[in-house]
Amino acid sequence: MEGLKVWRLSSSIARPSNLRQLFGLGTSSGLVRCLDNGAAAANATNTRLPSRNRRASTSTSTSTNTSDREAVRAIRLKKVEQLRSKGTEPYGYKWDRSHSAKELQEIYKDLNNGEELDSESHHVSIAGRIVARRAFGKLAFLTLRDDSGTIQLYCEKERLLNDQFEQLKTLVDIGDILGASGSIKRTEKGELSVKVDSFSILTKSLLPLPDKFHGLTDIDKRYRQRYVDMIANPEVADIFRKRAKIMREIRKTVESRGFVEVETPVLQGAAGGAEARPFVTYHNSLGRDLYLRIATELHLKRMLVGGFEKVYEIGRIFRNEGISTRHNPEFTTIEMYEAYSDYQSMMDMAEEIVTQCALEVNGRLTIDYQGTEIQLQRPWRRETMHNLVKEVTGVDFTELEDDLKVAKDVVLKAVGLGLDSKDKSSIEACPSLGHLLNEVFEIFVEPKLLQPTFVLDYPIEISPLAKPHRRHAGLTERFELFICGRELANAFSELTDPLDQRARLEEQVRQHNKKRAEAVSVTDGTGEQKNIDEDSMYEVTLDDDFLTALEYGMPPASGMGLGIDRLVMLLTDSASIRDVIAFPVLKISQ
Repeated sequence: MEGLKVWRLSSSIARPSNLRQLFGLGTSSGLVRCLDNGAAAANATNTRLPSRNRRASTSTSTSTNTSDREAVRAIRLKKVEQLRSKGTEPYGYKWDRSHSAKELQEIYKDLNNGEELDSESHHVSIAGRIVARRAFGKLAFLTLRDDSGTIQLYCEKERLLNDQFEQLKTLVDIGDILGASGSIKRTEKGELSVKVDSFSILTKSLLPLPDKFHGLTDIDKRYRQRYVDMIANPEVADIFRKRAKIMREIRKTVESRGFVEVETPVLQGAAGGAEARPFVTYHNSLGRDLYLRIATELHLKRMLVGGFEKVYEIGRIFRNEGISTRHNPEFTTIEMYEAYSDYQSMMDMAEEIVTQCALEVNGRLTIDYQGTEIQLQRPWRRETMHNLVKEVTGVDFTELEDDLKVAKDVVLKAVGLGLDSKDKSSIEACPSLGHLLNEVFEIFVEPKLLQPTFVLDYPIEISPLAKPHRRHAGLTERFELFICGRELANAFSELTDPLDQRARLEEQVRQHNKKRAEAVSVTDGTGEQKNIDEDSMYEVTLDDDFLTALEYGMPPASGMGLGIDRLVMLLTDSASIRDVIAFPVLKISQ
């Protein structure tokens, strides 16, 4: 907007007793008089703005407490009544737009300062939200923002019909959605503007927007009221536009390789495909419990049994577990399965998806994530879990005997110095060598994997759905992709032997039930339970139908799940998963 970018009010206007003047009721001028650059020199002494130290309320967006907010709402409700009494409906049905703000900025980018195009061919119509305004005398400037950007509305009293200029001053507030039509002008100060012939209030805003100077900075409120966050901080909406680009590019990449998108049930009779606590619901008509899916894996494999050879699903996953900067109970993944391939092909697919998305969103393969430069150029490092653990800790698990206690002693001797009690307890609680190897990896290696790294060949004890490694006993053909110390993808050469699969899943159920029983300790003599590990108290059921499907025969295949939310975090430099989910799950507001 030309001249002053922010509508600033003196502190005397900010007091609730003067709210009628602040919002344009019962005043001669309506809009607070502010200066255009062209008039600044002549009027500076009469319109001096408060200093930063003395600034109180600064625009109709300002409301620091509930009483002010309700006062603003009451005033705006009266404006709604006034509009209707004049025969104007403040909640319109439609507006025919000829251009977006961005299109106008592009079309008229070469228009000279002070030049005006008033012919019929340059008559335009736009619509959007008013995010700033200022007025003096018979001239008013409004900044209109639509989905594409901003443009200035240049409003002259003599150009508007009837009492529209007075309506503009007294009944239009920051936050209102307007439609406007007029010709094109670039002001002397270089601001491209629509010189308004007529306008219409399409939606009357009842609540004030956040303070222009401070924006919406309360993190909890930003997540809880994302719609306000996107109005106050336009860059937030850009993250979700980039997310849409990433989703589109993922589909484009996998479908270019012949994959078919399918849909599988969200409500399932057994929560399978991962080890996670599910959400449980009850189906009244069927009279049974159902689970929100914790993975799409087992139903996608059923599609392979049915004859599909390349399938994928982008879908929401639900896990009733903790919330952190990396975890939300509801998140989005892509899972894909390809017949007649092994996990090596999924490494190529992971590289292709991530690099194509990076190019689409950022235009380059060197990106910055939270101050760390990440190189996404292919090929990426591929290393076994055993070698990475040895590299970081000095412990070579291939040389350890099968004695679990001895192995734990060796590990604690090598890494125990400075180990916190929680990590030490996790190591001591490991039920097998495979679990021990994975625990050491997660504690010491995972945080160091900043550059893209495929970690290969996981222990069989923690990989119940992966094929046994064809060369190394006790391991599986499985990889996980890590970038910036976070798991981004997980893939296997899929287990297709139905008897082996049944045995592994039954063992997983036994191990879970054992852990579940151990999660509860009983106090001496009281009979009361304490120290309950809630994350272990859920029930695990065997998906017998999936095992039946495998007995009909599933072709050799590879499969991969990739976390879309974490990929969006990486490519938009977002610190928290809640920054890339439009409406994340939050605690109940107090």
